[in-house]
Amino acid sequence: QVQLVESGGGWVQPGGSQRLSCAASGRIFSINHMAWYRQCPGKERELVATIFSGGLTNYADSVKGRFTISRDGAKNTVYLQMNSLKPEDTAVYYCYWNVKITYSGNNYAYWGQGTQVTVSS
Repeated sequence: QVQLVESGGGWVQPGGSQRLSCAASGRIFSINHMAWYRQCPGKERELVATIFSGGLTNYADSVKGRFTISRDGAKNTVYLQMNSLKPEDTAVYYCYWNVKITYSGNNYAYWGQGTQVTVSS
């Protein structure tokens, strides 16, 4: 069983920066991709950023140029660096990992517990 633990959320002023971390525990054979989602107040959950096994990344248009997703394979950790934050970035942020736990096994999806990011003056 794999567990994801998020950290780094909190309050920040507009224009500020914040970094989220998501660390995995448990046995993982390989990682297909990792992602960050967010759910803004009154809205549906949306995909923010994705990093694939080869290191390629994708971003939602709303965060492109401001957010950076990265990973540390040795630590089994994915990060989301958030710069130039806006009030509309306020949301609960969730990390997501799609992994294989054995060579011959199926793919599995795991979610972090969510962490609140509040951007306001």
